[in-house]
Amino acid sequence: MKIFNNKNQLSNCVDKFKTNSKAIGFVPTMGALHNGHLSLVEKGLLENDFIVVSIFVNPTQFNNKEDLERYPRTVNRDLALLETVSKSKIIVFIPSIEDVYEDKVSSEAFAFDGLEHEMEGAFRPGHFDGVGTVVKRLLEIVRPDNAYFGEKDFQQLQIIKKMVELHKLTTKIVGCAIYRADDGLAMSSRNERLKPNYRKAAPFIYKTLKDAKKKFGTDSAKEVTEWVENQFKKHELLELEYFLIADIKTLKPVKRKSTKKTYRAFIAAYADEIRLIDNIALN
Repeated sequence: MKIFNNKNQLSNCVDKFKTNSKAIGFVPTMGALHNGHLSLVEKGLLENDFIVVSIFVNPTQFNNKEDLERYPRTVNRDLALLETVSKSKIIVFIPSIEDVYEDKVSSEAFAFDGLEHEMEGAFRPGHFDGVGTVVKRLLEIVRPDNAYFGEKDFQQLQIIKKMVELHKLTTKIVGCAIYRADDGLAMSSRNERLKPNYRKAAPFIYKTLKDAKKKFGTDSAKEVTEWVENQFKKHELLELEYFLIADIKTLKPVKRKSTKKTYRAFIAAYADEIRLIDNIALN
């Protein structure tokens, strides 16, 4: 498995593949890999000749410095996991902060047609500028044909698609289904930090989303939202930050249902100090 720490070395490798008309896929990660990441890599390998997997904990998308410092860094374990998928078709890119940002570790200011102001954007100011900055730079370094992102971070996925469109990048952005543990909890690197009793409670989030989906067939968005809020008020361990139902194109909360629009339900909740997010398609 090829491993590069320098963007020029990676670029030379990509040039050789492109000269030989090889399709390049890309899975950007912050490490602490799990089966959800591996599912993106496996999908990418079905659709490309080679996959570049980046491992880079991006400082500009953390609002909380302590959250950045606590983020798990498990490079040796990550590499071992990737080798279980393929030893010959995965290229790992582990750049330094200087390699990605050169002499200026800061976010560009992006306009994503208002997508950045909804949901996560309202609770994490500047977060999507950080995401847009690092993804744009990595796409420019790797120059992949296709890049793969999980739908757990659905708002991020839509914002990256918008960024690629607005900046006229040539990479196709591919959304992939949420990978879940057997009990339904959406896979996340943060799950490893959950205390046992909170880990046992966390699948309540997905169960509530599934019940909300059933209710959305007959109830209004307002009624469903109030029901979810009441379910969390009764829960002993989990604290709801927000629940909302939104149009997938604009991410704006729905006021009145329309059969001509497609909706998803989005949720963010705290399990002790660990913030978990999830979502589900409603129609």
